[in-house]
Amino acid sequence: MSAASTTPMSSAAGPSRFPTPPPVVPEKRLSAGQVGMLTFLCSEVAVFSTLIVAYIVFYGRDSEPGGLGGPAPADVLSLRLALVTTACLLASSLTIHSADRALRGGNRSAFISLWTMTIALGIAFLLGTAHEWSELIGRHHLTISRNLFGTTFYTLVGFHALHVTVGVIVMFVILALVLRVQLGEKSHASVELASWYWHFVDGVWIVVFTVVYLLPHVV
Repeated sequence: MSAASTTPMSSAAGPSRFPTPPPVVPEKRLSAGQVGMLTFLCSEVAVFSTLIVAYIVFYGRDSEPGGLGGPAPADVLSLRLALVTTACLLASSLTIHSADRALRGGNRSAFISLWTMTIALGIAFLLGTAHEWSELIGRHHLTISRNLFGTTFYTLVGFHALHVTVGVIVMFVILALVLRVQLGEKSHASVELASWYWHFVDGVWIVVFTVVYLLPHVV
């Protein structure tokens, strides 16, 4: 066999002169639901920021000359009760995260148990808020029109309680759907978006708790 005939064989057997392209990885994009939820949460950040700033700006104005007087935060707000309700809400953030992980792992029974626990903790938070408001109105005569503290307090805390109520209702609906049908792709997406919303509500409450309940004991 001549040298001319062996040259193509040797070049074919040798290493390629061109680099191997990397494997194709599909691009991960946010779904329409995820984009919508993130947009909604960004708008809610603006609303809550406005309410929190308003509370801080008017804090202590009732005791100034020309103020409306009336109960002050340090006199009527129960830090002990607020700590209990805060613990319930923070625990619910842990349970909903665990429920989401259980769903991703295909553990339907664990998901239902953890999801139900999250709903119960959310209801416990709302019951604690209702008890607090009952005490403030009935015992301390603090209403939304009593003074600036009452106006800003009920607006801020009430707006947050409304978000907790919406979250509990949504989780009830998701739980009912999961109990009726097998888990599917739509169930996974709904659970994920609901968990995003709930984590946001919990995060906002940490700020509200710090400003409303801890601030009077520090300043």
